[in-house]
Amino acid sequence: MLLRRMTLLAAVVAAPLAMAQEGNYEGEAELGVLITSGNSEETSINSRLAGKYEGTVWRNTASFRSAYSEGQDETTAEKYRVDAEGNYKFGAHQYWFLRGSYDDDRFSGYEYQSSVTSGYGNRVWNTGERSFLDLSIGAGYRYNRLDVANEDGERNEDEVIGRLAAQLDYALSENALFRQKLSTEVGVDEGESISESETAIQASLAGNLSMKAAYRVKHVSDAPAGSEKTDTETSITLLYGF
Repeated sequence: MLLRRMTLLAAVVAAPLAMAQEGNYEGEAELGVLITSGNSEETSINSRLAGKYEGTVWRNTASFRSAYSEGQDETTAEKYRVDAEGNYKFGAHQYWFLRGSYDDDRFSGYEYQSSVTSGYGNRVWNTGERSFLDLSIGAGYRYNRLDVANEDGERNEDEVIGRLAAQLDYALSENALFRQKLSTEVGVDEGESISESETAIQASLAGNLSMKAAYRVKHVSDAPAGSEKTDTETSITLLYGF
């Protein structure tokens, strides 16, 4: 079931790739250590696989992340996440986006969390090949499933949402990159928000091999009963670009 959901999400959001013609394709794989706090306070193995296509008309990205640990024959942390986004460019810096995400965190109080959004984006600042600032605004739909039914006896949470997001990439030097991502998705009916921040620094070691340090925060304004509202992740990984 998990594989089917992730495959469907990737197919819907990454559909523009099928129309891509000539352009640049990039990929990266990460492996390292993840330290978490919040709903699971563990040190686990962290892995990530990501791809990017940059063409004249389309810009598409997709990533898959996982983390797992166990102790005394018992699973203590298990997370899987898929994100995919397609950008249709028009004008010098503007674009229309379609994105989706699927988050399965075994200890979050949710069986899974998912959303699909679409809207307008603008690359408001750009210098060189690696430094830019993207801002976007959009709307969509969120569908989450709780591990345990809420006080109304419901396990499903679904509503129309609004989304605000920003991403800053800044080349500190020829071999180092700083990245900051911010996003919030707010429910139109209930006002529940899910906000995320990722701060990362990446430095080249040799050839296509880099070291990456990242800090992520996820805040759910109305978390399931018995669950923490805020989760944090600190990771140190080796990254291979291809």
